Amino acid sequence: MQVIIPVAGAGTRLRPLTYTQPKVLISVAGKPILSFIIDELVDNGVTDFVFVIGYLGEKIREFVEKNYPHLNAKFVTQEKRDGLGHAIWMAREALDLNKELIIHLGDTIVDIDIKHIMAEKYSTLCVKKVDDPRAFGVAEIDSEGFIKAVVEKPAIPKSNMALVGFYFIRETAILMQALEYIVNNNLHTNNEFYLTDGLMKMIKDGVKFKSQKVDSWFDVGKKDILLETNAILLKKLGGKAENKGICDNAIIVPPVSIAAGAKIKNSIIGPNVSIGENTEINFSIIKNSIVGSFTKLEHVVLHSSLIGSDSAISGLSQSLNIGDNTEIDLRGEGK
Repeated sequence: MQVIIPVAGAGTRLRPLTYTQPKVLISVAGKPILSFIIDELVDNGVTDFVFVIGYLGEKIREFVEKNYPHLNAKFVTQEKRDGLGHAIWMAREALDLNKELIIHLGDTIVDIDIKHIMAEKYSTLCVKKVDDPRAFGVAEIDSEGFIKAVVEKPAIPKSNMALVGFYFIRETAILMQALEYIVNNNLHTNNEFYLTDGLMKMIKDGVKFKSQKVDSWFDVGKKDILLETNAILLKKLGGKAENKGICDNAIIVPPVSIAAGAKIKNSIIGPNVSIGENTEINFSIIKNSIVGSFTKLEHVVLHSSLIGSDSAISGLSQSLNIGDNTEIDLRGEGK
């Protein structure tokens, strides 16, 4: 089985964190988002990976090659971010068009039975009911569970079933033909080539798609959702969440994940906190937050915060979204 994982996005909704770090390499529950995706696919028999990279793409490539050296991985660069449909089309030469294809968005964690979906007779799109479908790709579904139409970010939605970023395609060659038709004829929608437009062309040409409803879906492109995902996955891990740090006179309120080399002193950590490797925390209280690697925190009370790597913070209680290589002193000394 082969998979395309598009990871070319700039992650603008998570800035400033994503100025220096691809969003798919941000850790939740002690593991980069991309690792959750790769590990689950490998566990379900996926062998061939194609990563569509762009913004900070070399960091993603280095991460995959270092941490998954035995993975059969190919990398395709999308120089111009021209939409998800264009990203998938860019990967066509790296695929076997005669084999089934999984498309798994790189910023999406979905709780699904992949083997069950791969056993499905028809191509399958995973969906979930949402309150406001205008921000998503939307599927219209008939009474038998087949998809009648898909549309991206409709102004007036005819359905509240959102596409969650996991697509199982049996007719890989037909999908690429549909996307090629859209690209070659410059059929932009909102200045992008949408994957949904390619899927809709397939439906009009007679390809049948089943829908598969999912219970848990995390589109981790926003701070609040990223922190919520971190909390849910930590609770799911329970006692299996790693604690490889050194704790001295510290209170740990589970669930938390503390990476190797971290030093926690005179502090209260948790619940729902992930701390990166070699981070030092002293005289602080931290809850519901993600803290990167090689960061130093002292005399701070943090909640609902994202703190990047190689940062230093000392001072007062705040809710922060801090990128890499940042130093902040909230005490105001010297002013």
